[in-house]
Amino acid sequence: MPTAVPGTNRASGRTITEQFHAFDAHHPHVYRALEHMAARRLTEGTPRVSLKNLFEDLRRQLPNGVAGLDNNFTALYARRLLDDHPHWADAFELRRRRAA
Repeated sequence: MPTAVPGTNRASGRTITEQFHAFDAHHPHVYRALEHMAARRLTEGTPRVSLKNLFEDLRRQLPNGVAGLDNNFTALYARRLLDDHPHWADAFELRRRRAA
């Protein structure tokens, strides 16, 4: 019996990171929206920002949602935001990744 590789989607055989990059390439507006939402909250004085919370707000704001906006992508979007905005480091809590 074959065993699953941690962090791999059984149907596609792709890792979460590979799925994220494919999704991000097809939906660049999602990152821009998350970036704008995070910046707005930080400007308003919010000391900590939850990417999961931003995801849920984004889902409510988009009239038909975004197919494929997977909760597994929250950590990858948080890391991308911090790569682009290192001065936001205190606003996000990052944990060690267990999956690829």
